[in-house]
Amino acid sequence: MTARSDVLARIKAAVGTGQGVDAVPEPRGYRVRTDRQPAELLELLVDRLHDYGATVRRCAPAELAVSISAALAECGANRIVRAPGLDLPLPAGLEVVADDGLSAAELDSFDAVITTAALAIAETGTIVLDGGAGQGRRAISLIPDYHLCVLRADQVVGLVPQAIALLDPRRSLTWISGPSATSDIELDRVQGVHGPRTLEVVLVG
Repeated sequence: MTARSDVLARIKAAVGTGQGVDAVPEPRGYRVRTDRQPAELLELLVDRLHDYGATVRRCAPAELAVSISAALAECGANRIVRAPGLDLPLPAGLEVVADDGLSAAELDSFDAVITTAALAIAETGTIVLDGGAGQGRRAISLIPDYHLCVLRADQVVGLVPQAIALLDPRRSLTWISGPSATSDIELDRVQGVHGPRTLEVVLVG
């Protein structure tokens, strides 16, 4: 018997198999819905994203192409990697490459990445990607220095439990709350250590 199996055997003996033991109900005292109206949720999401240091552009569907072009022009991006299956109007004149399993070094050579999202949570200011069409694998939203994320207004929910109910836990979920940031023991904030230094969101609708 290995040390690992010995420890696991002792734990199993200590807690029993669970047979014949009544389950202890888990208290569910947290909120699972919000009374905020859709317009209020959008304003709250924008406020939270600004608090995190992200940039937000709001536009009507007809203005999406102009907003994307303006965002990429202002950040100075020339080489852009996009998620597979991305169906967005991208500006002409830029080098746009679809990710087909690019290496980390190759991804690092791009100025920006553009994706969509699965949903966003207003109260936490969190954007969630699930690897679906237009979102891509986790690496593309973590390595390029600038992440442009296009989000529809009808994808915004109020609370985390509402998001959990809509997401598939079997998918690879990436939860993004602002640009990548960390701080040392002296609480000096540094951005871009383990992800993009700049997060820009185009909120459509």
